Amino acid sequence: MHEQNARRASAALDGNIRRTMKKKKQTPELAPATISEADGVRYLHLGTPWVQGAMRIRKPLAIDLEYVQRMMVWMLLRPSSDWPECHAVQLGLGAGAITRYCHGVLRMRCTAVELNDTVIGVCRAYFHVEPGKRLKVVEADAGVYAGDPENAGSADVLCVDLYDHDAASPVLDSDAFYADCHRLLAPGGAMTVNLFGRDASFERSARRIAAVFGEAQVLSLRPTREGNTIVVALKGTPWPAADVLAARADDIEQHGGLPARKWLKMLRALPQTVPAVPPA
Repeated sequence: MHEQNARRASAALDGNIRRTMKKKKQTPELAPATISEADGVRYLHLGTPWVQGAMRIRKPLAIDLEYVQRMMVWMLLRPSSDWPECHAVQLGLGAGAITRYCHGVLRMRCTAVELNDTVIGVCRAYFHVEPGKRLKVVEADAGVYAGDPENAGSADVLCVDLYDHDAASPVLDSDAFYADCHRLLAPGGAMTVNLFGRDASFERSARRIAAVFGEAQVLSLRPTREGNTIVVALKGTPWPAADVLAARADDIEQHGGLPARKWLKMLRALPQTVPAVPPA
């Protein structure tokens, strides 16, 4: 009797160990967040020299990195009077620059989604990202959050900047992911995506985004010196007229401190190889 019970206990223990090992194999290992400082700027890293985000220490609400500034190109697509009523979602917290700016400068309701708990902890301790009534930080997989039916139509603005410690290519870059991003946006919502990395393909990613949003709804900015290309997509409404964009650019420069007039000169259509496919 005791031997039979022992064999059963041993078999159950072996099964638990196998299930635990399987779970560990399925859970991705996330590099711990680290920081460095130089010339008054604090940088976020994920265990490598690659910069994952930055904050000017004496001006924490300012956006320091050029590519992150360009991710705010969506501001051209909405009047400034709308901003405080909008919900901005950031997939990938980084050093919290977009979250701080949208919440602290534009007075928007913000949700940042980040899988790496050490990034969340470092942002709270060193990058002035403090959750509150109008600022939520959700520890979750960005793909799962975007695909959750309960979140459909909840974002007026969606900023996507998803890279691992190697920064080789976007972590999420599939047709299904961009379809989920489209559903996550409310009608008239705008998405910006940072496309960067030695293994990334701008044309492939742009084709996937255009297949969901429609080619006429998607533009890109010229690459930065570092190679970051920002794509902006608009859901279901036409692009504002040129005179409206110019007036909004002036307003952004005057009240938002971002070089929006330069953005107007950088915006361009996608390559001809990107097919025009209507959104689902």
